[in-house]
Order: sequence, then structure tokens, then C-alpha cells
Amino acid sequence: MALKITMICSIILLHGMLLKAQSANKLPPFSCDSAVASTKSYPFCNSDLPIHERARDLISRLSLDEKISQLVNKASAVPRLGIPYYQWWSESLHGVAGSTSADSGVTFDETIKSATSFPQVILTASTFDENLWYRIAKVMGKEARAIYNEGHAVGMTFWSPNVNIFRDPRWGRGQETPGEDPFLTSKYAVSFVRGIQGDSFEGGDLRDGHLQASACCKHLTAYDLESWNGNSRFTFDALVTKQDMSDTFQPSFKSCVKDGRASGVMCAYNSVNGVPNCADYDLLTKTVRGEWGFQGYIASDDHAVPHLYEMQKYSKSHEDAVADVLKAGMDVECGDYLANHTKSAIQMGKVSEFDIDRALHNLFTVRMRLGLFNGNPSQLPYGNLSRNDICTSEHQDLALEVARDGIVLLKNDANLLPLSKSQTKSLAVIGPNSNVSETLLGSYAGPPCKTITPLQGLMNYVKKTEFHQGCETVNCTSIASRETMRLARSVDYVREDLDREDLVLPGQQQSLIMSVAKAAKNPVILVLLCGGPVDISFAKNNPKIGGILWAGYPGEAGGRAIAEIIFGDVNPGGRLPMTWYPKDFIKIPMTDMRMRSDPLSGYLGRTYRFYQGEKVYEFGYGLSYSNYSYKFVYVGKTNLDFKRLSTPKRLKSSYEISVSDIGFEKCENAKFSVIVSVENEGEMAGKNSVLLFIRRDEAVKGSPMKQLVGFQTVKLNAKQKANVEFKINPCEHFSSASENGTLVIQSGAHHLIVGDQEYPILPAQIFGNSWHFF
Repeated sequence: MALKITMICSIILLHGMLLKAQSANKLPPFSCDSAVASTKSYPFCNSDLPIHERARDLISRLSLDEKISQLVNKASAVPRLGIPYYQWWSESLHGVAGSTSADSGVTFDETIKSATSFPQVILTASTFDENLWYRIAKVMGKEARAIYNEGHAVGMTFWSPNVNIFRDPRWGRGQETPGEDPFLTSKYAVSFVRGIQGDSFEGGDLRDGHLQASACCKHLTAYDLESWNGNSRFTFDALVTKQDMSDTFQPSFKSCVKDGRASGVMCAYNSVNGVPNCADYDLLTKTVRGEWGFQGYIASDDHAVPHLYEMQKYSKSHEDAVADVLKAGMDVECGDYLANHTKSAIQMGKVSEFDIDRALHNLFTVRMRLGLFNGNPSQLPYGNLSRNDICTSEHQDLALEVARDGIVLLKNDANLLPLSKSQTKSLAVIGPNSNVSETLLGSYAGPPCKTITPLQGLMNYVKKTEFHQGCETVNCTSIASRETMRLARSVDYVREDLDREDLVLPGQQQSLIMSVAKAAKNPVILVLLCGGPVDISFAKNNPKIGGILWAGYPGEAGGRAIAEIIFGDVNPGGRLPMTWYPKDFIKIPMTDMRMRSDPLSGYLGRTYRFYQGEKVYEFGYGLSYSNYSYKFVYVGKTNLDFKRLSTPKRLKSSYEISVSDIGFEKCENAKFSVIVSVENEGEMAGKNSVLLFIRRDEAVKGSPMKQLVGFQTVKLNAKQKANVEFKINPCEHFSSASENGTLVIQSGAHHLIVGDQEYPILPAQIFGNSWHFF
């Protein structure tokens, strides 16, 4: 007997930018052609010399006007030295793309039509798989270099990844990030940078610092507002505590630089505590270059520099704005402001030529690390890559794998899913985006190799499929109810593709879903394609809606992955990388940057680490067609002893010790292993993300209630067991930021948590000058 079940698929599209590449030269641009006698003798063309010496030599040969022309993203050619035009701005957020509203560093045309388009970052993050992230970025770097070799790129600097924290669920660009957790985002940043730049997964394997492509970590820092309630990203001043800056907003950038060895950083539009990011010397020079050891270039966001004078009123003149950013440590502007005002700034004595040379040294060093001053690229590392290495079957299979692993099963009442392939005879697909391939891609997407829409994917399983838009427009201001209800009553499944504007579904979308569910004879399956949290409590609590899938923006193969999960050819294993809040969360102003809750004022805090309100779905939530059980089988240490090097009077309080006081050697010696047994108790093979948290019994002085300290994925056949090992560094994983921003370990009971299992770590106590954990 055929099953009679209705499926609704709600595809919600956050605002974003589809990118179009402009034309570029059809020969790969490079300098120091050995066939050109006039340039090959220059020391900057001698690849046997250290890159820093070569960069100094090149800069010494430039006139002042030529130097200034290099301070913008459209860096002019210098024909007399054999230096071609260079475009610093290209994109590779989840596949090689171009930039918008500007000449792009990458061009697609009839020769190079596309590149592999992976799921949007927020869905990729839900795989909780560092190795998978690395493989994705490695493909992007390989395809980027192949496009360059084919003469379709005039730049190899890609302004990705976005490692901002998804602090507020309303943020339109949250889809570009790995989510709300600093630890997760830091791990993603490192994997991405190492992959795209050509490093090994473990790091430290770049040959003499040479890059396959250049990664740029953005947007530094505390950037997560576009336009809200009269507040613009161009003028917003984020008021951030030292505590929140230390353990929320900065860790991902620090990891990007220190561990990933990123060769680029982008400073954000906004100010932090009164100082624009691109004019903040303490941030760009003291912290990023000084404390973190950054060796690369710092770019502004698009036209951020003129805003210092024209909108933010921080700088007193055009020339002061130039001086403010160059002296702060910025190197290249996205725009043309520096090209127009730097010379007058020099003439007025506000900027010296030394300031320009410092910036140019960083810029040309990166271009040399990319091999762009080493002669013909076909004779260099990566020179064998070509159009045959773009959109390969291996790369497209990887895009499908990511979509399969990332999609999150949110609800599965009475094991409604997976559906029977043999008993499902008819299907209705309802929604205006069900067969629109662009909906799959999200923002900052390039042209995909090929796409499979949800409608196409489902039709591969059910031949008798009918389609209707459901809503007469994407915003769903009106419902084509008569035909929609007829389909809901007459077939097995219904899809619906919708658009999102708030934490609730916009327009009449919810009404449509409820009407379809009411009309259907059997439970409905709801599939959400959206880049952020949605309050779908109405669906979660409705017995007529039996299954819910969140599929983010699943990339070029997303429609196939959705269908495979619905019909049981793939066992879902994704987990949410962000908290799903109730709709009333929007009462909290987006401009309130506080992470920690404040019980006295009723402020509930933000993200799973600090938020104390009700949730629709928790960070890390995700179901499977299998049940997985966990057990702690080994914890390496039960007594941790940190002997202090200082006198007791330096102890900041009776319940915390500074990590810096413990010292590197003792932190290293305190590391231990935790081994967890994982068993697939179900009847299907599956991939399970094992998340290890530390929970505190009491959040003292704003410490997180719970924080992620490790994650691994494991593939298990039905009834199979396996052990996964986590390396714990108490100085890193047990610590949190104090009110002054220093990392401290606090006393009190801690618990290691995996699934429903907890392992207690008894309260830390102070004995003389030592701390002990029993």
C-alpha cells in the first residue's frame, strides 16, 4: 500500500550578493619574464634571494606616484619594470567567485565557465569536520590557481574566510560564518587557510612560504551588523568589554593568524569602543602584527577609508584619514581614496614615504610568495594546473559529500523518515524556489559546475511529481491556496520554497505551511533552506508536521543531498552551529554587544555559552536515523597541579589563577587525553559528530556555563563501536576571560560532557602556591 504523507519544503533566502566576474587578460599576468632582458637582471627578479630583500629592491625602484598607485585594490601596472596590473579583490567563500561592483580578480566566460560551488559556510560548519573543511579549501585553492594559469585571473588574493561570530540571529551575513562558537570558528579558520594556501592539514608545510593562493581573514573585529534600526555598518560603534573581546570576538582571528598563518587580514567598517578598526594602531600593529606575529597584508573593507572622514567624523580631513589608516598598519584600500589623497597627505606632512614603503613591503611580499615575480608560471609549482582541474568529478563529489554531512535533522516523530522508496508513489512540490538553482548557493557564490534543485532531486525518486509555487511571490504576500490545497490532498509529498526576513517566516508562509499540514491526510515533512535561525516552534510542536530538515544553502548538489536523506540513501548527521532563538529574542537591540547575561537588568545573554533564555533548538542539536551512545572510557589525569611561579599576593582573587602565571611549560605538562567510546545502535551506517563540552556548575564572574572544547567525526556501520580521542589542554580548554580580558582558570566543579554522559572534575583548590584538580 502506498504511503500518503505530505512534505513541505520551506526555502528561506537571506539577503546576499551573487557575484559576476569581469573580463581579464587571457594570459596569466606575471613579472620577471626570463625572456625579457630589461627586467630579468633586477634583484627583485632573483628568486634565490630572500623575499624581503627582493621586495625592498622593487620598492626602491618605484617613483612616489607609482608607489601610491599600489595602495589600492586595483594596483596599477608599472610597465617600465615589467609589473602587470593586479587586482587584490577576489572571493572564495565557498567556491571561487569574483567580487561585486568592482573589477574582479577572477573572470568566468565561455572558456572557464564555472568552479565547484560548495554549501554555504554555515551548513559546512554543521559537519563539525576539520578535515572536510581543509579538503574543501584545498579544492578552492587548486581551482583558483588553475583559473590563473588559464589567464582568467589577475589576482590570487582571496578575501575569505569570514570568521566573525554569528552573535545575533538577525545578522544577514551570518550565513557566511561557521556559527556562534569561537572554538569552532577558530578551527574552521585554520583548516580553511591551510587548505587554500597549499599548506598541509597539520600546518607548517608551505615550501619556503610560497602560497598556492592567499587567504584573508575578515572582518576584524566585532563586526556583525549591516543595517538595523537606523544603525549602519559604516558608522556603528561596537561597545565591547575586554572580557567579550578576549574570549568571543578575537580568538578566531588569532587562530587564523597564529595557527593558520593567513597571509591576509581585512579590517572592518565599524568602530570598536570609539576607534575605527582600520585606524586602530593597537589592533592592527600591536595585536595582529606584534602579539600574533602576522606576516602579510592588511586590507580595508570596500570604501572603508573615506568613511573615517565623511561618515564617522573620526578623521579631520581627507589627508588625516589617509594618515590614520597607514600609521595604524593598514596596507591596501579597497577603493580609490588612497590613490586620490595620499600625495597631498605627504605634501602636508601627515604621512611620510616611509609609511608607504612599509605598506608596499607587505603587499609585494605576498605577491612574491604567490610566485608572481618568479617568471613564467607554467614552470613553477602549481604550473601544471589547468581547466582540467576545475569542476572535476572528484570536486563535485566533495560538494555533494559536504551537503550530505551538513544537513541537520531537527524532528522525526514516530520515525517518519526516511521515506520508503518503494511505497511512495506520488509527490507534490510547492514553493517558488523549489526549482531555482540560485537558491541553493547563498551569498558570495560563483557560477557552479552544475546544479541539482530540490525538485530535480526528488523527481529522481518519485516519477509522479507535481509542482506549484504555493506563494504567488517569494515574499509570500499572498497564497495560491486553492491549487496548493488540492495538491496537498491528492499526492504524497509537498515542497514549499520561501524567503526569510525575521526570526519568524515572513508574509503568510507560516499560514501556508499550517494550511497544507491541516489539509494533508498524513504527517508533513518540512525542509528549511535558510542561512540562520528561524523560530519554527509552530512546526516543532505541531503533530501534523512529522519531520523537519534544515539544509542551509546546500550548494550545487544540495537538491540531490536533500532527496537522498529524505529517502534514506544517506543517514543525516549534521549538528546546528548556532542557537535557534524564540521570536521574542528580537526585543534585544542588535547594537547591544554584550555576550554575558545580566540577571539584574533581565538581559539573557547571547549564544549557548551565556544565553539563559528558552531556545527553539540548541547549539549542537541534530538527530539521526541511528541512535548513538557514548561512554567515557579513559580520562588521562584526575589531579592537575599548576605550581605557581609568583607569590600568593599576585593571585587576583580567591577563585581564579591567570594562565600566564602558570607558564607555557606547566601548561604543556598538564595536557591529557580523553577517550570516548561511540556506538551506533541503529540499523543504518552513519557519520556521527562527537562534541566534547566542559560545563561549570556555576558561572563565576561571567564565565561560560558550557563551552565546546573538542569535536571529531566518526563513521560507523550499524551496531559498530569505535573510540575517539580528544587532547585536552587545561590552560586552553578550562580557561575563560576575566573582566580585564586575561585568561584565567576558575575554581569550582567542572564536568566533561559528551551526549548525555558527564565526567566530573572536582573543584580546583589552592594549596600554598599550587592549584590542584582532583
